[in-house]
Amino acid sequence: MNRPVRFNQLWQLISALFREIIREPGVLFWGILFPILMSLGLGLAFTKKTDVLRKVAIINMTKSSSSGSENFVIDSFLQKNCEKNVSSNSGSWQWKYTIRDEKLGNSIFQFYQLKWDEAIKLLKRGTINVLLLGRNDSIEYHFDPMNPDAQLTYLKLSTVIGQGKIYQVQGNTEIKPLTVTGTRYIDFLVPGLIAMGVMMSSMWGISYGIIEKRSKKLLRRLVATPMKKSHFLIALITVRITMNFIESFVLFLFALFAFKMTIQGDISALILMFLAGNIAFAGLAVLVSCHTSNTEVGNGLINFVIFPMMVLSGIFFSYQNFPDWSIPFIKYLPLTMVADGIRSIFNEGAGYHEVTLPIVILLAIGTIFFSVGLKVFKWH
Repeated sequence: MNRPVRFNQLWQLISALFREIIREPGVLFWGILFPILMSLGLGLAFTKKTDVLRKVAIINMTKSSSSGSENFVIDSFLQKNCEKNVSSNSGSWQWKYTIRDEKLGNSIFQFYQLKWDEAIKLLKRGTINVLLLGRNDSIEYHFDPMNPDAQLTYLKLSTVIGQGKIYQVQGNTEIKPLTVTGTRYIDFLVPGLIAMGVMMSSMWGISYGIIEKRSKKLLRRLVATPMKKSHFLIALITVRITMNFIESFVLFLFALFAFKMTIQGDISALILMFLAGNIAFAGLAVLVSCHTSNTEVGNGLINFVIFPMMVLSGIFFSYQNFPDWSIPFIKYLPLTMVADGIRSIFNEGAGYHEVTLPIVILLAIGTIFFSVGLKVFKWH
C-alpha cells in the first residue's frame, strides 16, 4: 500500500538541502550574521541616542554686536541661556541650547553665526534648516515652509527665545518663507536619487549580471573565444554607463517639468562628475563580482557595499545628523562624493574648481578597483 507521505524520503531531502546550505560559509554569513551586524549598527545609530540635534544659523549682519546679530532679544537669549563653545573654530557652532524632555527626548540647538550667503549654502546642503535674522526689536525666521523639520525647529525656538523677559518675542516674530532656488527638499533629494541610481544600476547591473552568468556556466563558453577579459568588462561597463545617462536624464526632465528644478552650475562639470561616479561604481562592481559564482554570496556582497552607503551618504536626509566623529569618514564614501558633487552643481552653482578633487578621487577609485578585479577575474 502506497503511503501519501514518505516521511523518510522527505526527511532525507530536507537533510540534504540543509547540508547544502550550511556547507557554504558565505551563505551563513550574509544570510545570518550580516543582518545582525546591520541591525546592530542601525540600532546604535537610531536608538541609543534619543536627543535630537537641530542646527540654526544666526545671520551676521553687523560686526558691532557680540553675537553677530542686530537683535537684543537674540543677544540676551544667547548670553543668559546658552552654553558658549569657547574652543569654536571656523565651521563649528558658537552657542548651544537644550530643551529637556524625559519622555520625548532632548532637543539640542546649535547656533552658528554666519553671513547670509554662507547660511544659504549650508541650508542647501541640509546642514541647517532655519535662519534667524534680528532687526532691532524683532526676529525674522527664514525657512522652507514645506520642510516639517524646519517647522518644528521654528515652533520650539519661538517658545523659548525671550521667555521670562519684559518683552514678548511672539508679538515681534515674523516668518519669511525661503524662496531661494535650491533650498527645497526636492532640490536636495533629486541629485541624491541620481547618485543612488548610478550606484544601484552599476552594482546590480554589472555585478549580479556577471555572477549570474558565471553560476549558469555561460562565462565558461567565452573562454574558447579570442575575446579578452578586459574587452568583455569594458563593453559591459559602457552599456551600463549609457543606460545610467538615459535613466538620470529622464529623472532630471521629470524634476524640471514637475518641480521647476534648474542646474545652476557648470553643465560640463556635471557631466564629468556623473561620468566619474559611474566609473567608480563600475570598478567596484567588477571587483565585487570578479571571483564568486554563488548568487547568494554575490547578493550578500552587493548588499554589503550598497546598504551602508544608502544609510550614511545623505540620500534622503543630511548626513550631518550623524555624530561629528563620523562625518569625515562619511564624506569620502563614493556615494557621498557623487551626491555632494551633483548637489553642489545643481543647487550651489559649483564648477570645476569645487568638484575637481572628488572627480579625481572617484576616477582613482574606479581605476584601482577595475584593475584589481580584472587581475583576479575568473570565467568559471
